Amino acid sequence: YPGTQSIPAGAAPKILNRQYSITAEVDIPKAGAEGVLLSMGGNDGGISFYVQAGKLCFVHNYVAVNYSYVKSTNPLPAGRHFLSMEFEPTGKPDFEKGKGAPGIVKLLVDGKEVGRGELAVTTPNRLAQGGAMLVGADAGAPVTPEYQPPFHFTGAIKRVIVDVSGELVEDYEAQMRIALAKQ
Repeated sequence: YPGTQSIPAGAAPKILNRQYSITAEVDIPKAGAEGVLLSMGGNDGGISFYVQAGKLCFVHNYVAVNYSYVKSTNPLPAGRHFLSMEFEPTGKPDFEKGKGAPGIVKLLVDGKEVGRGELAVTTPNRLAQGGAMLVGADAGAPVTPEYQPPFHFTGAIKRVIVDVSGELVEDYEAQMRIALAKQ
């Protein structure tokens, strides 16, 4: 929900290398709205689902090397809407080469597709240092240089739902290396 504290990466939904979706129930005023609906990670890797210049947007920041953007073609209409993004993997992750599952991102407004794009590479193991998930803003070092933090959503967010019911693919060896490095 908006206005709550960030969710630490260890407690946040695991979205990497699997099918997932994010749906935000929002009210957009007649004058329009912009800002982050949900962010996870930071400037060294992460995702952000946001509205900018009246358009629905999604970015996947692959370790600050590659920014993959998907944006709607038309401005969002005013009123209450369900804004969604869906990630569908199109291949397997290549953990040895440091690459997560490639895939297709779809943007939807009230279930109708308004944008689509391909992510050739995604993050394989974890999003940024800390990788906290936040609703309604992107605090700290932003996931994308396209906006300035905290880029609060200027409409009203009722709730945001992250669905991770797709099959999970994990690299247990990498997780162990991360855990040992923290000690």
